[in-house]
Amino acid sequence: MKTLFTTRETMRPLRLAFCVALAAMLALACASPAAAQKDKKKKSETQKPADSTNPLVPMSDENQIDYMISEMLGAWQVGDVEKLHKDYADDVTVVNGAYAPPIVGWTNYLAIYQQQRTRMQRVRMDRSNTLIKVAGNVAWACYQWDFEATVDGTPTTRQGQTTLVMEKRNNHWIIVHNHTSMVPPTNPGPTTGAGTPPPAH
Repeated sequence: MKTLFTTRETMRPLRLAFCVALAAMLALACASPAAAQKDKKKKSETQKPADSTNPLVPMSDENQIDYMISEMLGAWQVGDVEKLHKDYADDVTVVNGAYAPPIVGWTNYLAIYQQQRTRMQRVRMDRSNTLIKVAGNVAWACYQWDFEATVDGTPTTRQGQTTLVMEKRNNHWIIVHNHTSMVPPTNPGPTTGAGTPPPAH
């Protein structure tokens, strides 16, 4: 009957195997966080910064149109022609508050707008009661407005309403028709002004 016993000779291979296994486990344990950190760094380098022109949460067509109208009115008030043109189609038709033929095309509208804009200072236009409807790539919006400015040196106020017809072209809503009407003043006074009505906006 053989007796089982261990000697230094028999323990040496076991110790060696244990040390190799332990070294392998330590190497894996250290490598995992380092690899994860490397992957994280690599991902952050390859990710592009968010494009500010494309919101993270896409806006509905109604919200896009509402924003576009605000942008257009802001440009109209300060005389920023480039921003104004961004929201108007080149083939736009415009009916303004005066009894006049329709204006056809951006170039013709721009000439009238600039002619009247040079006569106005401290322009303010407030919009209210906006109604927006969307049907596919066509939409329309109606709103009321209050206008205040100094026209030809005279303080002037006006009220009216505007109807816009828009088309979605190249994924951007633009105005293809603008019909602006003024409300006749009920009590013409010194602050009402007798100048030319504001151009369509």
